Amino acid sequence: MHNFIYITASSKEEAERIARHLVEKKLAACVNIFPIKSYFWWEGKVEEAEEYAMIVKTRSENFPRVRDEVKEIHSYTIPCICAIPIERGLREFLNWIDETVGGE
Repeated sequence: MHNFIYITASSKEEAERIARHLVEKKLAACVNIFPIKSYFWWEGKVEEAEEYAMIVKTRSENFPRVRDEVKEIHSYTIPCICAIPIERGLREFLNWIDETVGGE
């Protein structure tokens, strides 16, 4: 099984640092980074922020390590780190993920 893991970060630099960390540790085959505008509740009021989102491409069993590694180095008190299962995908692409991060 495979996952996209969705993560948000406070800056491009933080997102790049997290992405490089996950790829170098072979916890991710690839990480996409893109700018987003977020609106959210925090400490009783609505906030807005310019953030960077990441889509981490990996195997499902890597989620616990990705979550723990990101939480350790992330600047947020409660970072968004959510796994989205890949139900179907181009077999060659999924094979590439397996070859890159290990797996069947």
